[in-house]
Amino acid sequence: MSNDMNVSDKGLLEIAEHEGIVPAPYFDSVRVLTYGIGHTANAGGIDPASMSLAMPADIEGAIDHALALFRTDVAKYETRVNAAIKVPLSQFEFDALVSFDLNTGGIYRAKLTKRINAGDPNAVDSFMGWLKPPEIRKRRTAEMELFRSGDYDANGDKIPVWKTNGKGRLVGQLRTMSGAEVLKRMGPKPAPKPPTPKPSFWDALAQFLNLFGGKT
Repeated sequence: MSNDMNVSDKGLLEIAEHEGIVPAPYFDSVRVLTYGIGHTANAGGIDPASMSLAMPADIEGAIDHALALFRTDVAKYETRVNAAIKVPLSQFEFDALVSFDLNTGGIYRAKLTKRINAGDPNAVDSFMGWLKPPEIRKRRTAEMELFRSGDYDANGDKIPVWKTNGKGRLVGQLRTMSGAEVLKRMGPKPAPKPPTPKPSFWDALAQFLNLFGGKT
């Protein structure tokens, strides 16, 4: 059994508030080059190393780009959590696990996952097995409490937008964004592509004949 869930709007804002929005690449506390809302090369798609470290001239355009990339990233981590967890989840449990995986990439190998799938009532304690670097403790605690009780730590009113020195180091806040503005500018989740229909026997036969000279 696997789940088929999406992160809620509250969950999106929870992650955005944990990560902040950075419109230029920067090195995080363990020297991983990061961009936007927690996007790294491991998420696939754009590699921050291919981008200029300079702060963009069009800050608002860069924020919109970061939000669109975040939407794409979240979809990937939703898929990973849905595949890794084999038991039913509540919405807030799912949101907590997507936040965890987006930050750690550890959903497939975490003891947390094994304990959830085994039905361990104390599985939530294993969030605290991922505390490197030490300053991540506040986020892990928030994810653990969200999974345990549905308490969304972020209020969604003050999503920080950070600036860099143009050389990959954070140097302070540009401003904050409301949750409503973040969700509006992010746009709706893209509709899934309809499955490609299988060709009928006659369609397949026509394709075969065309391939081997049925048409000149």
